[in-house]
Order: sequence, then structure tokens, then C-alpha cells
Amino acid sequence: MNFSGFLRLSTPRFSRSLATVTHTPRLAPQRHDWTRLEIQKIYDSPLLDLVFRASSIHRQNHDPSKIQLCTLMNIKTGGCSEDCSYCSQSSRYSTPTKASRLLDIAPVIEAARKAKENGSTRFCMGAAWRDLAGRKRGFERILQMVREVRGMGMEVCTTLGMLSPEQAKQLKEAGLTAYNHNLDTSREFYPQVITTRSYDERLGTISAVRDAGISVCSGGILGLGESDADRIGLIQEVANMPEHPESFPVNALVPIPGTPLEGNERVAHHTLLRTIATARIVLPGTIIRLAAGRNTLSESEQAMCFMAGANAVFTGEQMLTTPCSPWDEDKAMMGRWGLEGMQSFEQASVARKEGAALGPQTARTVSKPQAESS
Repeated sequence: MNFSGFLRLSTPRFSRSLATVTHTPRLAPQRHDWTRLEIQKIYDSPLLDLVFRASSIHRQNHDPSKIQLCTLMNIKTGGCSEDCSYCSQSSRYSTPTKASRLLDIAPVIEAARKAKENGSTRFCMGAAWRDLAGRKRGFERILQMVREVRGMGMEVCTTLGMLSPEQAKQLKEAGLTAYNHNLDTSREFYPQVITTRSYDERLGTISAVRDAGISVCSGGILGLGESDADRIGLIQEVANMPEHPESFPVNALVPIPGTPLEGNERVAHHTLLRTIATARIVLPGTIIRLAAGRNTLSESEQAMCFMAGANAVFTGEQMLTTPCSPWDEDKAMMGRWGLEGMQSFEQASVARKEGAALGPQTARTVSKPQAESS
């Protein structure tokens, strides 16, 4: 049987001759009243059916040929007072990660330039702190880093621990695009992973970020010892926020010697795939970010994740404390699979939050998805 005609009819056509988006995805309306039972039924459906459904929703809401390339840099390593049981940067554990001071501005800007030259359009900066209390000079330096990276035409993201509403406002004024603050897991399992910061404190920082007009990046880590119910609970938590997060990172635990979770087994690929596909269905307009642990996946395993709805990766020399897939390898892989990198501010929800700061020329290159009528 010849399927070519079917493929032509059922696969949306996208122009790939231009760097800008030329089609208009029709975004499904956001739901904020998901029950765990509803999400569980999606998560527990036959895997290939689940991936097919997620892939269909992905194509309705995103250009499936586009992957956002992000580079992450640790600008202040180790010495953190928190007890996150997966993290080598905690001062409570004896790990290979050594504490260092906040970097100067120049090496950070140089790293951002290198990332941009290699195709990354979002540059993320992480500092191992619980919060910014008593760090006025350090925070001022970070604000300048944000200004300079944003001035390069890149999206800029930070993860600095807990924020106050005033600190979030200052980051927005400096040009911050997104703020990462992961929930990590479900509310129920969370105390088994972290005791020094409550779940509600994390949600408070996310609220401050959202209220400041900054895009929220919030997801979780698989392989902490959680159950399927906890993965479902995490997805429900972010789906029922006042706004769906702009991006949902899916991390696979990389066990690090010296941390309490050093002996955990690698998360199964089918678990990763189920989580990505379920998140895509429940969060149709959100970017699903394939994050830590991606370097342990084969190319075909990564391709399945993209098929299930993942459309962003971290690429470059390193994550915060774990390995990262190099730019050259990622670009070669994307070429083999017919994928290309997104442009900065290509995602409509990000462009809306940036508003007039983008300027009319940039705004014209951004797609303007329309919600489907119910």
C-alpha cells in the first residue's frame, strides 16, 4: 500500500526556506482545571497511541521542524546551603564540585557570544544560591550580565534561587526573558528530596516571576525515586497554574557521587517518553525542554522524544554540573533528522511578554498563534 498520499494530506506543510515562521499554528485553549485522574488516563494509555496523540497536538501548536537551542552556564558554583538530594552543589555533601565565587561579567559575555555563534538563541545563567538575600553587589553584576546578553539579541534566562517580587521586577527591567525555577516533583514526594525549601516557597517565586511579566520555565527531574503518580502530580501542578509555563524542562537524573541519590538507577526511556508526551498533551503551547541526562540517550531515543513533543534542548560544553551534548554533534543530528533551530523570540508567548522591547521588525518575524474556538 502506498502511504505517500496519506502523508501529504495529514502532515502540515511548513516553509523551511526562511528563518522566520511562515505558518500560523492554532493553539489549543489552555486548561487550568486538570484532575489527576484525567492526566493519569493519558499517561497510562498505550505508549505508541500516547506518542501519536502527543505528536498530533504538537503539530497543531508548533512547527515540528523547529528546536530551540539553549546554552546553560554556571556563573557561581557550589557552596549552596540547600539540601537538594540530587545536587552536587550543596555544601552538605562531599562531591567533586568545588565552590567558587560569582564570575566576572567578561567571561560570561564571551561564553554567550560563543553560544550565539554556534546557533544557540537562549543563554541561561545559573547561580548556586538559596536566595539573593545579602547579595546586593552580586545581584547588580547579574543584572548587568542580563542587559549585555539581551543586547546581543539573545533570549536570556537565569536561575538564582528564590526571588522577591522586587527582585523579579529588577530582572524584568534589565531585559530578562525567562526565569527557571523547577518544582522538581509532586507536592507529595517533594519532602523526600528537599527539606530546606518548601513547595509553596517555590510556587511563590514562580508567582513573583509571572507577575513581573517574565516567562516562567518550570519542570522536574525524573529518577529521584518518584512514582508515576508523582510525575502525574508534577504535570497537574504546572498545568493548573494561572498561566501554563513558557517552558517545561524534563530532566533525567544524572547520579553524582557524594549525593544521597548517587546510587539511583537511570530512568527508563519509556518513562521519559511518557512524561514528555503527557506534558505535551496537557500543556499544548508550552516548550518541552529535553534537559539534563540527554547525553545518555541514543540518537534514536532523542528522536522519539522530539516526536512526542520535545522541542528544546540544552547544547554546548556543559550543563551546570553534568555533561552536555556538544554543538557540533547536535547540529549534525538535527541535520540528519530535518530539524532546524528556532530564532530568538520566535515563540509567541515569549514575544507577547517582551512586547515593545522587541521592536516592530523583530515582532513581524514572530508567529501569532490563534486559539481554536471551542
